[in-house]
Amino acid sequence: MQSDSSNNWFETAFREQPLMAILRGLEPDRAVETARRAWDLGIDWVEVPIQSADGLDALAAVAEAARARDRTVGAGTVTTAERVRQAARAGARFAVAPGLDPDVATASLDAGLPYLPGVSTPSEIQVADRIGLRWLKVFPASVLGPGWIKAMHGPFPLARFVATGGIDASSAARYLDAGAAVIGVGSALEDPGQIGKLADLLRKRE
Repeated sequence: MQSDSSNNWFETAFREQPLMAILRGLEPDRAVETARRAWDLGIDWVEVPIQSADGLDALAAVAEAARARDRTVGAGTVTTAERVRQAARAGARFAVAPGLDPDVATASLDAGLPYLPGVSTPSEIQVADRIGLRWLKVFPASVLGPGWIKAMHGPFPLARFVATGGIDASSAARYLDAGAAVIGVGSALEDPGQIGKLADLLRKRE
C-alpha cells in the first residue's frame, strides 16, 4: 500500500490549522452556510459525514461552495469502498472514518483521497503505523479524554492525532495541550456563545 502521499498531504494541510469543522446531519443549504461561517472564522478544513443520501447531497453542495472559496472539503464516515467512490464523485478531497479498515484505506488512496482513520486503542495505532498511516482520528475523543492522547504519544511519538467527538470550544484547548494536532468541532459552529471562543483559540494558536 502506498500511503506516503496521504501522510504528506495531512502534514501540509493541517499545518498551523488547529481546528476542523464537522458538518453532521445538516441539509445542503444549512451545511453551506455553516461551512462559510467556519471559513470566515479561519477554519480552512471542513468534513461532511456521508452516512446517508442527505449527507452526500450536503457534501456535494459544500464542495461546490468550497471551490469558489479555494477551500478543501472532506467526506466523513467513509466506512466502505463504495462510500469512497461516492465521496470522490461528490467532490471530496480527503476521507475520514470512525475506525481503521485497511481495505478502505487502500480504496481511498487508490481514489486519490488521503485517508484519516479513526483509532481508540494502541493496537489500532500500531496497525495504522504498519500500513503507513501516521495521521489518525481519535474517536470518540470526549470518552477517551486528553490523557489518552498524552499517554499514546509515549509509545507512538510520531503519531499525529485529530481529536473528534464531543469536543466544544471550552474543552478544545485541553486536547491541544495534551498533544492533539487538530480538533474537530461540530455543533459549536452553530452556537453563537461558542463562536467567539473558537476565534480566540485560533488567535492564540497562530
